[in-house]
Amino acid sequence: MVDPAELRALGWDDALEDDWQDLGTPGSPGRISRLDRGWSTVLTGADPADPANVRRVRNIGADVAVGDWVIPSDDGERVDHVMPRRSAFVRRASFEGSRAEADTLAANIDVVFLTHSFGHAPNQRRLERELVLAYDSGAEPVVVLTKADLVDDPEPARRELVEVAFGVPVIVTSGHAGAGIEELRAFAEGGRTLAFLGASGVGKSTLVNALLGSDVQATTEVRTGDDRGRHTTVAAELLPLPNGGWLVDTPGIRALSLWLSGDGIERAFADVFDLMEHCRFRDCKHDREPGCAVRAAIAEGALDPDRFASLERLVAEEVALEAEQRARTKTGDRRRGGRPPPEASESAGSEDADEDEDEAEHADDDDADDADGA
Repeated sequence: MVDPAELRALGWDDALEDDWQDLGTPGSPGRISRLDRGWSTVLTGADPADPANVRRVRNIGADVAVGDWVIPSDDGERVDHVMPRRSAFVRRASFEGSRAEADTLAANIDVVFLTHSFGHAPNQRRLERELVLAYDSGAEPVVVLTKADLVDDPEPARRELVEVAFGVPVIVTSGHAGAGIEELRAFAEGGRTLAFLGASGVGKSTLVNALLGSDVQATTEVRTGDDRGRHTTVAAELLPLPNGGWLVDTPGIRALSLWLSGDGIERAFADVFDLMEHCRFRDCKHDREPGCAVRAAIAEGALDPDRFASLERLVAEEVALEAEQRARTKTGDRRRGGRPPPEASESAGSEDADEDEDEAEHADDDDADDADGA
């Protein structure tokens, strides 16, 4: 049996304890630190350097992601149970043939750092997408601006992102200069788990190294001429922070496709939805209807028309995905002859997806680092 103190150091809490008790306290719980094509590396103690705290378990057919709490079978050969998640970072799968499937990047994240670089022009549209994903994940979003040493005055770029962040902290950092590192590290207090999300070349690995106090992640220079860099993290991994807490590093993500939204869109665009409440007609399409508060705000300069257009694109994308989901479910029902579907495995292939995406990005680095810049 695993030491309860070791489990707590890994992030085990009272809610997980209750869930485990409801299952009848089977086996020895552990937390997934890495996925490798059908295998999970499972931590059972707070020191990953101790071989006694590390197990390799098969996960074929299991819906698992880095950060998940799992219970291996008695023989230690496979994942028997996946504990309920308190948060999950899910996007629409980006690999060919799986567009109507979910891709879980990481689970049980407390704080997600939405990472942007001063080496690129501020991208409000990408940040809006990231905020939707973050809110729907259940994690607390924090915007992180990296490479502050590249600019004389970081304030103009910071203000541009603050305009669409709406109360979410926006922190200026420099991994090389050490600026903002302690501010980021404070979010891990209480044994919380942090994660980074950002395009390739934004400096996530440098920040990871600064937080960990060692060169755990390799880094490379961005390409001369366009400031784009090949990402150097090729698989998500759960890493211990020196003063407690955990960090999940994820590969650079070139495309940010939404999965089915909860209230993420409403929270990320709270200002626009507030305006909609003041339209004269409840079913206002915000086009040419009289008394439209949205169009009035755009005409007065109080609402950026590009922000409203971004909202419309994201809503349309979600509607289209919902239609794909319904069609996929209907086709599956016909093939099963009306039998109930098997247990869904939303992320059983996510480690393969990440590696496939990595290969595509390395093979064609001339593509934009983020496909959502429009």
